[in-house]
Amino acid sequence: MKSFVQFAKILVLSLLLALPALAAEKVNINTADAAALDRVLIGVGPAKAAAIVEYRKANGPFKSAEELAMVKGIGLSTVEQNRDRIELRAGVAQAKPAAAASAAKPKPVARR
Repeated sequence: MKSFVQFAKILVLSLLLALPALAAEKVNINTADAAALDRVLIGVGPAKAAAIVEYRKANGPFKSAEELAMVKGIGLSTVEQNRDRIELRAGVAQAKPAAAASAAKPKPVARR
């Protein structure tokens, strides 16, 4: 009986240590479809996930997590709730020549 109790304690401890790793599923907001955004992001349902995809199609990839707040229905509090779940990797990108990189200025992000 003593070994069973010890086994149960070890099992519970290992589950507690494993839960944070499982809970922090990430999603790339530049490549994910609406279903993945809906599944992973807190406070984002099917309509908001579809709005994220439409905004990305119209305006190009997100450059920062805060830019997600430009999507109608997404506020800065939603972005903060999901900060550890958001990825921005754009995949394999080709390097820009130095002249082109310095000439291209980023558009300022304006709040709605």
